[in-house]
Amino acid sequence: MTNRFRRLPLRSRLALLTAVAVAVAVAAAAFACWFLTRQELTGALDQKLRDSVSPDRIERLIGLPCSSKPQTDDRLGPDPAGLQFVRENGDRCVIGSTAVKVTDADTAVAGGRQREVTRDGTTTTGRAVRVYTVEMPVRTSTGPGRLTVSVSRPLDEVTDPLDTLALVMLLVAGVGVLGAGAAGLWIARTGLKPVDRLTDAVEHVARTEDLAVRIPAEGDDEIARLSRSFNSMTAALASSRERQQQLIADAGHELRTPLTSLRTNIELLARSEETGRPLPPADRKALMASVKAQMTELAALIGDLQELSRPDALPGTGPLQVVALHEVAAAALERARLRGADLTIDASLGPWYVRGEAAALERTLVNLLDNAVKFSPSGGVVEVVLREGQFTVRDHGPGIPDDELPHVFERFWRSPSARAMPGSGLGLSIVARTVQQSGGQVGLQPAPGGGTLAWLRLPGAPTPPPELD
Repeated sequence: MTNRFRRLPLRSRLALLTAVAVAVAVAAAAFACWFLTRQELTGALDQKLRDSVSPDRIERLIGLPCSSKPQTDDRLGPDPAGLQFVRENGDRCVIGSTAVKVTDADTAVAGGRQREVTRDGTTTTGRAVRVYTVEMPVRTSTGPGRLTVSVSRPLDEVTDPLDTLALVMLLVAGVGVLGAGAAGLWIARTGLKPVDRLTDAVEHVARTEDLAVRIPAEGDDEIARLSRSFNSMTAALASSRERQQQLIADAGHELRTPLTSLRTNIELLARSEETGRPLPPADRKALMASVKAQMTELAALIGDLQELSRPDALPGTGPLQVVALHEVAAAALERARLRGADLTIDASLGPWYVRGEAAALERTLVNLLDNAVKFSPSGGVVEVVLREGQFTVRDHGPGIPDDELPHVFERFWRSPSARAMPGSGLGLSIVARTVQQSGGQVGLQPAPGGGTLAWLRLPGAPTPPPELD
């Protein structure tokens, strides 16, 4: 049953739950109304029975003949209440046409063990009646005495109105439940229209992969929040897809040049071997050097692409690591000196501790130093300073034109004057991503007197945290 209910559409389940909730509420209200009405009618009937027993009336009836069986006497009048006297041994003296069966409760009153009793009973003909039995003082011809009087009235005075009330409430409840079900279905359809639009949009995206779909989001309710979240998600996915396609296109473009050159050189070597006309040793050596350089460039490009393909680490999601930036900078300087053996690198490194990934930070500093080494003239000087969280690299190369500075951190962007030099155009893009993940800033600007000044700032402190002392 539960599985069948779960397989129903959401609007059907809402309508069904609404109808059930209304049915339970109506049933509870109807039962309470019926019960209270029954109590009121029974109380009114009991009061009528008490009012029908008075000493004067009983004294007038004492003189009438009585019998153990029902009898008719015009002197009783039209009062429908049946009356009989009860003795302690269970005998009865019936005055009128209604004889009620005597019970132990009646004999207990007749024996003085109980003052009065009100109960449901039956007549000798099987009719349900309400019975009131009480012991009361009376005056007789022989003097004062006490009699146990039992009066009764038909329970129809209570059950007939209750049956009518139950039928009316049943009809009203049925109409109410049907109306509640219809209203619940209408409300569910109206309320779930935004969900239907969202479902249609999701199915459309899944079917067509069209991420340009947007859902109107009005108000501040849960559906509107869900719609806005869906729009944000599709926008982020569309942007991610666009960046991915751009990265693939740029990577294909950048890979085409070294691959084409590498293929040409290898085909030239193969043709010389096939034709039996070997290349001159000098040309062959130059060709092999070109192949090696192109393979190195290709390997560097692939490494940069792998670095860019790593998912961006979200702040606070990974374990925090305190890194001595001055030590990382010293290691990066050693690598830079190997690549620029004919250059002078002056370094001044002050202590600075940051939170980040040591390998990524070293790669960042190496990329900045590589640019300075690459564009510095032979025998030039590269000045490196780390002071109070700011790392600067100053070269004395040709510098970067002002109109090219906004593009230096874009993927695969290379200055027209630097296209003949080795590189993939991804180094500074990796630098920018790493610095931003570490909560810092990076930039390039013309240096006074010529050359370029590259700088980055990372939040940290000149002393390590206490746990590292």
